[in-house]
Amino acid sequence: MEYVYAALVLHEAKKEITEENVSSILSAVGIDVDASRAKSLIAALADVNIEEALAAALAAPAAAAPAAAAAEAAPAAEEEEEEEEDVDEANMGLGALFG
Repeated sequence: MEYVYAALVLHEAKKEITEENVSSILSAVGIDVDASRAKSLIAALADVNIEEALAAALAAPAAAAPAAAAAEAAPAAEEEEEEEEDVDEANMGLGALFG
């Protein structure tokens, strides 16, 4: 993950994302750099538009929020209905007892 963070720092600083720059950032914070991992990262990012990827990542939680809220509300409504049914059944039982 630290390799990706290094790439994001370089992107934010508007610097070229290269193996050397990623390695420099990681070395500066005391991380032993694996050259093959740095090279793999650069290859993986070759066709990635980082701005679009960040925008999509930021939009995904916002789009999921209404669905998550609906999912949370559904069980609460079911529980409320179940509680009402339990009360109705209890009242019927009392009515039969004192009927």
